[in-house]
Amino acid sequence: MRIRAIVVAASGALALSALAVPAAQAAPTGAPAVTFSNMKVNAGKAVVVGPSAMVTVTATYTVTKPASLSASTFETGPLLYRGAKLGIDSEMLGGDDAGTCKAASTTVLNCAAKIQFRPAASAEFDDLANSQAGAWKVGALALPKDITGVDDFKWQGNLGAVDVQRKSALTVNAAPEPVKKGKTLTVTGKLSRANWDTHKSGGYAAQSVKLQFKKKGSTVYTTVKTVKTSSTGTLTTTVKASVDGTYRYLFAGNTTTPASSAAGDFVDVK
Repeated sequence: MRIRAIVVAASGALALSALAVPAAQAAPTGAPAVTFSNMKVNAGKAVVVGPSAMVTVTATYTVTKPASLSASTFETGPLLYRGAKLGIDSEMLGGDDAGTCKAASTTVLNCAAKIQFRPAASAEFDDLANSQAGAWKVGALALPKDITGVDDFKWQGNLGAVDVQRKSALTVNAAPEPVKKGKTLTVTGKLSRANWDTHKSGGYAAQSVKLQFKKKGSTVYTTVKTVKTSSTGTLTTTVKASVDGTYRYLFAGNTTTPASSAAGDFVDVK
């Protein structure tokens, strides 16, 4: 799913799908006179995608139309895009199918649509590339069901924003266990994230990660120090053992990669 745009179905109708936009073939029927609002992708949360499994999220939105325009004559759908303006030349991600709408009144439709994110190549679609991780603008498209060309497209951009992120994971191990009070503990771990180009997970280099400690009986972690990952995503640091408790690593996340924390490793201090 490198760029999602519009495809002509075998029946001659258009669906929100992938690959290419058809050239104009006849006199345009005209873009639907609709506007979009209340667009929300994945309930306002970032879209987190692993190295290989497809992720499908829901977008909800409102369509306002003239009372004289029948909802059965046009289709709509959300689009994620990059660039100053949403249009035929934008880099886009979108769903396989048009949205489904229910009438709230003669002029207002409440709609929902699915958007698929595919990190692994398939027979139909290109794969999601690492370069596509990060911030996307949100827009929408409307088109008549009897569309004749690109002049019939109604584009609307600047309906919000969403991050599309490469799933991350953290591990931790404190050794030796048990340990004598005052002795040195070595705390190792690894920060990894999905690689959409290789369809595997790999180490995330040069990232600041917090080492945290939770004293036995407590429910609160406190930060001990900040450690930077190596070129392969590994973490290594040392601390002095003082009391029983649990160590974990915590990564705050960024635009391209979500936050993650290790499960925690309990250390018995003798």
